[in-house]
Amino acid sequence: MEHTGRAYACGAGTIINAISTWKGAAFGIDLRTEAEVTLTDDRKITGHIDGGGDTKLIERCVELTLSRFGIKQGARVSTKSQVPSASGLKSSSAAANATVLAALDALGETMETLDAVKLGVQAALDAGVTITGAFDDACASMLGGFVVTDNKEKQLISRSERDSEVLILAPFEKALSSQTNVAHSRLVAPWVEMAFGEALVGNYEKAMTLNGFLYCAALGFSTKPMMAALELGIGGVSLSGTGPAYTALGSPELLDRLEPVWQGMGGKVIRTKVNNTGGKTCR
Repeated sequence: MEHTGRAYACGAGTIINAISTWKGAAFGIDLRTEAEVTLTDDRKITGHIDGGGDTKLIERCVELTLSRFGIKQGARVSTKSQVPSASGLKSSSAAANATVLAALDALGETMETLDAVKLGVQAALDAGVTITGAFDDACASMLGGFVVTDNKEKQLISRSERDSEVLILAPFEKALSSQTNVAHSRLVAPWVEMAFGEALVGNYEKAMTLNGFLYCAALGFSTKPMMAALELGIGGVSLSGTGPAYTALGSPELLDRLEPVWQGMGGKVIRTKVNNTGGKTCR
């Protein structure tokens, strides 16, 4: 008899990109990736992504989850997502978390939440879709809210919940995390450390804005979307991840004013909110 599990996890926005210092911070955004895992008897793990894409990551997530429980079965795994891919909005973290949760659901097993996150991080490293393992992004996607982490130690330093609306500018070009200019990112490390200090004490808007200017400079992205937000009085705006998307936190009134400005810059503009609840199985 085939057992099927279903789950979802959310995308995330960047407060501090961990690529230069291994210390990061991120927040959950209310865009979901859903995964379905069906156990089979043929020992083969096959993946399908709605809309196409490389299935290595989700297949590896299932493989590691089955292996954790000593299960020698195959599986079919499929995902569909509201999170734009290769944009810096943590589509890989969302896919990994949703897949691990769905595999656990199919098995009828449970796991400590951070252990499930670490399983997805390992799968992402194995699949070559991340440089640091993106533990910060994975925690924000799985737990929701605002998280601060040490990615090298895979340690969750803090987590808090805060309500805010979010505006996303997702340019049409893509930028794969695994192809990022790490050397340039390391050059700005001393100043990223200063921004990380702001995140540690909960000054998330200030931290993300500093992060945005630093990484736009290091990676060659325009600061125009950020300056447009600051001109309107928005205090929290950043390049998300290694780009090319930008995210802004703010009141509905301020984001109402920013939305048409960003729409004039080319790309897809998405209005959503902070997700404070994270990933769940679909019961």
